[in-house]
Amino acid sequence: MKKEAQISQTYPRLTVYSEENFLGRSRIYTGNLGIRNTDSILDGFESLRFFSTSSNATLVLFTRTRFRGNFRVLRGSRNIRDLDDYINGNDVESILSTNQRLTLSQIRNIRDTGNLPAGYRLI
Repeated sequence: MKKEAQISQTYPRLTVYSEENFLGRSRIYTGNLGIRNTDSILDGFESLRFFSTSSNATLVLFTRTRFRGNFRVLRGSRNIRDLDDYINGNDVESILSTNQRLTLSQIRNIRDTGNLPAGYRLI
């Protein structure tokens, strides 16, 4: 009898906090994922820590829900103390978190279609 291999994605690790400066309640997410509405987690989160062992890890922050609107791309591990007005005066409304290096073309495709690449969890 063959055993199925189970793959556990440890990175990237995204920790979100209900208050600025990494305070309040928190949740931790691992692996490649998309959060389509930041208000659906902790009634909205105000700060985050993004950690990966890969310099190619990509964090994409969008100004609208469902990966729409303007976006800001960050590479490698990051700590953001305050997500309010983070993208040209706009709040962060949805997020992509991945250990892969997403190109601008791939990000625009996600924004235009709303579809995440294979292997991503949708939250």
